[in-house]
Amino acid sequence: MVGILIKEPIIEVQNVVASGEFDQKIDLLHIAASLDRAEYNPESFPGLVLRVSDPKAVFLLFSTGKLVCTGGKSKDDVYAAIETLVEKLRSIDINVSGPPTVKIQNMVASVTLDFSINLETIALTLENSLYEPEQFPGLIYRMAKPKVVILIFGSGKLVCTGAKSEEDVHVAVDILIKDLKEIGAAEEPK
Repeated sequence: MVGILIKEPIIEVQNVVASGEFDQKIDLLHIAASLDRAEYNPESFPGLVLRVSDPKAVFLLFSTGKLVCTGGKSKDDVYAAIETLVEKLRSIDINVSGPPTVKIQNMVASVTLDFSINLETIALTLENSLYEPEQFPGLIYRMAKPKVVILIFGSGKLVCTGAKSEEDVHVAVDILIKDLKEIGAAEEPK
């Protein structure tokens, strides 16, 4: 396989999870009473769930001012969704002083390679890999740098999780492809 040209992998970010915090407390009861797509049931969960549609995202808001945003397809989506959240809060007279501090916690990306992968070869060769085909059809590979977990399927499909940026995803996939070629786990292009 070494020396055979391989097409660029197709990488699509499926979900970005970010955490953040407003520098103030938030009145969840007021939000629940004022916004249509807000769900709040403090007896079963201390946070309020708020869905926004442009861009599509879901927020968990807590009275402390902390929040979690999920569902964005990019870092830009997350920041745009947070701007929408701030506008919605201000529209119901919750005067947040500005956008919250935000930190990307996790990106999940799907990857399509143009070749098949021999999972047994990886399991026998690469450290930090776990392959139990009786329990799960994919191999779990824990990469140290960047720190991500990649689910690898024999079809050439991958799921990369734990990345903090899209660059981390691309770097991890490039390293994995290089390793697969070196150990002979990459099979003929599809």
